[in-house]
Amino acid sequence: MSTLDFADADYASALKSLLPRGRVWNDDPNSIQLQVLAALAPTYQRSGAAGTALLVDAFPSTAVNLLTEWELSLGLPDPCQGPAPTIPAREAQVVARLTNSGGQTAAYFIALAAQLGYTVAVSNYAPFRSGQSSCTFGLGGHEWLYTWSINVPTTTAVTYAAVGVMHAGDPLASWGIPVLECELRAIAPAHSTLLFCYGA
Repeated sequence: MSTLDFADADYASALKSLLPRGRVWNDDPNSIQLQVLAALAPTYQRSGAAGTALLVDAFPSTAVNLLTEWELSLGLPDPCQGPAPTIPAREAQVVARLTNSGGQTAAYFIALAAQLGYTVAVSNYAPFRSGQSSCTFGLGGHEWLYTWSINVPTTTAVTYAAVGVMHAGDPLASWGIPVLECELRAIAPAHSTLLFCYGA
């Protein structure tokens, strides 16, 4: 989102143009009046920059100062993120909660993981049946009928800090994705068993 950024000189010029006309209100840059306006200009510049930043901050995917407000409206933060989640992880979780429309298909869970920032695949299992299952199938009983797994590549399971994305206090690297496991387990069908396979 492009924004208008005004410098101190722009605000000083705008303040100068608001002065009344007359001999007392001269254009001498060394006059006390214009020096006072020049001293006031940085305050207006900071206020304008904060207002412009608020436009970017109003959207959950780019929120920093208003991120807590977004989280409170969605019942976040929750234990899924752990004790010290990063700003991008918190933003992704807010966006995922806002755009979640529900579902129980593999495509739905893959899309939800993508919203959280992870690339995954889904595997379904079935019990071994003589005459139907091939030799490559694992042996398993009836419980495998309701078992499925989220397969996560090893490269996805490690999150590295990126310049311009991470903030002060965020770790340089983190391993594992507890937020993905927590979010998907919370919405997985109650009768099923969900497994997470890393390095798949």
